[in-house]
Amino acid sequence: MPDRPAYLRIADTLRDGIRDGSLPQGTRLPTIADLCDAHDVSEIVVRQAIALLRQEGLVETRRGGGTLVRVVPPARRVAMDRYRAVTRPMAVPETTFTRDQKITWQDYRLDKEFTRVRADDELGALFERPTGTELLRRRFVFYARGEPQQISVNYLPWDVVGDTPVADPAREPWPGGTLAQLAYLGHPPTRVEESVRSRMPTPEEAEALRMTGGVPVLAITRRMLSHAVVMEVCRDIVLPADRVVLDYSIDL
Repeated sequence: MPDRPAYLRIADTLRDGIRDGSLPQGTRLPTIADLCDAHDVSEIVVRQAIALLRQEGLVETRRGGGTLVRVVPPARRVAMDRYRAVTRPMAVPETTFTRDQKITWQDYRLDKEFTRVRADDELGALFERPTGTELLRRRFVFYARGEPQQISVNYLPWDVVGDTPVADPAREPWPGGTLAQLAYLGHPPTRVEESVRSRMPTPEEAEALRMTGGVPVLAITRRMLSHAVVMEVCRDIVLPADRVVLDYSIDL
């Protein structure tokens, strides 16, 4: 069996170092010249190896700063109890996002964009309303400690939220998030449904979340219902797959 190409062997060595901790997150890789000398290969071969690791999301190259092992902060989403916890009385302002990220209200920031739209066929089906129903579309980029971590595009029926504080972007962030907003409008959520899929990010998503190449996202479509009436559709909640763990528990 022929030997593996040199660039794959170099990538294997560096990858093993990243995974076993001998090349910790934030560590600068050896220079291209040093790697050429260590492996007795040309610069082109080393660049191929680094490009492969960059495509896998393991390293990032900074102008004037060399190539570094990516720092990936841990994050956790708990798919069931996370909603129940925020509906309880709050001693301090919080949302499901601040709880997931374990941050204070002061460490939380949102970019927001509100528009009035009409439901396409898919949104109409998700809402169980006719195509063309007027909706409030809200696009959020969520920041924790100054770093973008999540995009959410959610929709609310205009006949419920129009001309209310919920339709005012100046009121964001709202303690308790969408759960608290629906309760404020007299439609407290009684059921949350989520479906999860993985895909590659769009260029806009990758830029907004400051993602490196080769990393997929988790896209979560969510519906919030109040007594069998769909009050909110999120299409989608977008999370970099290397920054999140989805935990599920099922009582039997």
